[in-house]
Amino acid sequence: MSKYLNPKVDLTFKKIFGEHPNLVKSLLNALLPLPEGMEIVKVEHLNPENVPDNPTKKYSIVDVRCTDNKGRGFIVEMQSYWNKEFFSRTLFNAASMYTKQLAKGNPFERLKEVYALALVNDQAFDYDGDSGYMQEFYITNKNHPDDIRHDLSLIFVELVKYHPADRGSRAIKDLWLRFLTEINEQTEQVDAVMLENPEISQALKIVETSAYTDADLYAYNDYLLEVMTQRNAMANERSEGRAEGRAEGIAQGKAEGAQSEKLDTAKRMKSDGLPLDIIVKYTQLPIDEIEKL
Repeated sequence: MSKYLNPKVDLTFKKIFGEHPNLVKSLLNALLPLPEGMEIVKVEHLNPENVPDNPTKKYSIVDVRCTDNKGRGFIVEMQSYWNKEFFSRTLFNAASMYTKQLAKGNPFERLKEVYALALVNDQAFDYDGDSGYMQEFYITNKNHPDDIRHDLSLIFVELVKYHPADRGSRAIKDLWLRFLTEINEQTEQVDAVMLENPEISQALKIVETSAYTDADLYAYNDYLLEVMTQRNAMANERSEGRAEGRAEGIAQGKAEGAQSEKLDTAKRMKSDGLPLDIIVKYTQLPIDEIEKL
């Protein structure tokens, strides 16, 4: 039996970040580009009912929601497989958390920032060149790009694109990213640099296989099977979409070729002095189109 479980799986992810405020606080401070002096000091998890019991039915999305001592809202999502709706869903969740602040009767000027941190175990964006593994979306003024509003901030981390530049780095950002990308069922020995950090060491203890019951492990394996099934289904959909696109392209090419041939025929018939009604009869082209030739 493997020593560790994968921290990106529903069961383990929620245990790490949904049940331990100090760990989600550490992760958020490490990965979010918070203004200097505005680091999170303390977090409080929101109602656990906001965390879906079975995220596999929603493309393997796992949510952890919390607020900090400044009233700011934070959403942490783990997405096992990217789909085109995920960006919209992340924005919707962040906007919903933002607007729900008014339910408390607060005036607009007391609305606090909301940050959505989306960890994606897949390639989410296909930008030209090397745009890195982290994509940040804010509200900005197109004419004044330096005017950045942090009322809603969406931070996407494409874990598959992360490769540590220095494996000896003790920066907490690198340690969390290494924990999320390197620890899995095949891990036999953990780098001493990771074990030295108290938060990472605590998270490693949480994903040790020995900490789970047989029922937990069955649920864990079912989740992995569901994710694998979804990956295959989505890959097939993408492949079928490409095939359908090629077929449509071929059909369109044939139609354009036939139209071009009709125009050439009509042009020759017209140059030979044949009447327009005869040309229309044999080419099936509109008379006004023939007149333009």
